[in-house]
Amino acid sequence: MKNVFKMLIVCFILTPALAMAELPVVKLIATGGTIAMKIDPVKKAPVPAISGEDLISTVPEIASVAKIEVENLSNIPSDYMAPDSWVGLQKAVVATLARPEVAGAIVSHGTDTLEESAYFLDLTVASNKPIVLIGAQRNASEKDFDGPRNLFNAARICVTPEATGKGSMIAMNNQINAAREVVKTHTSDVETFKSGDYGFIGSADNDRVIFYRTPTRRQHIPLLQDKLPAVEIISMYAGADGAMINAAVAAGAKGIVVQALGWGNVNKPMFAAIKNAIAKGTSVVISTRVHNGRVLPVYGFEGGGKTLQQAGAIFADNLSPQKARILLMLALQTTNKAKDIQKLFDK
Repeated sequence: MKNVFKMLIVCFILTPALAMAELPVVKLIATGGTIAMKIDPVKKAPVPAISGEDLISTVPEIASVAKIEVENLSNIPSDYMAPDSWVGLQKAVVATLARPEVAGAIVSHGTDTLEESAYFLDLTVASNKPIVLIGAQRNASEKDFDGPRNLFNAARICVTPEATGKGSMIAMNNQINAAREVVKTHTSDVETFKSGDYGFIGSADNDRVIFYRTPTRRQHIPLLQDKLPAVEIISMYAGADGAMINAAVAAGAKGIVVQALGWGNVNKPMFAAIKNAIAKGTSVVISTRVHNGRVLPVYGFEGGGKTLQQAGAIFADNLSPQKARILLMLALQTTNKAKDIQKLFDK
């Protein structure tokens, strides 16, 4: 009887440890943003304040889902993110997912540029393991702080078998959006990230994570250098004179994304500046300020899409200007030929 009692005690002590050992590993790579902010009593405004470990401590139930590791890569507003930040983040994600025991990676990040970092990772990380980016619209000092829910759901997504092969995703407000399509649509609502005509790819419901579709327009472009080519985004608007395009060329930009109008149209001064940029060897991609739909070489007036295509401009398909910039930067690592770059935008 005494031996049985001893065995029960040993089992009681070891069972939680064994259960923890059997859980998949998920790594949180913390970069900052509102999800890592609190109200500063002096400034009376949110500032970077909490670490990845602090964030994990707000969700004790996450320990039942996965064994969470934390890497505090940075603690900055996402407004401060830049191409060199993306490169550092990409390397951290690649190293994490290369470990066999790791099921997936969570990246906590500010929402202002979250869609850009998500798309950069989707393009440059070759692993089939899930990458789930999260943020918060409310800081950690607010009683309805949305960070803990988003973090908990991200861990659940990472250990869901159906998340394999979905690429980089943004998971907020129980909704899962694909990196290529997702965009921030509201300055403050918790349901800010949407995917336009296509909708989210899944949801983290209370009982389980469900995926409804798989994003098919994905591709991998290797990250070949730490310093990416300089690419600027320049807007077309009523009365634009092309001066900013000329300035970008003079400053040494290797590429320019034009946020054009409608199907991808500009006025005469912008058209002249675009032709000048292309003649000087600068790659020009045409996107649009319209939220949904593709840019197409339709109109034949001077500055219309057809004339832009004939001048050697590249069309961004349905990529937003900020995402077209990312794809162009990566493409320019190896080529500045319009035909080759166009093939990447068409995928």
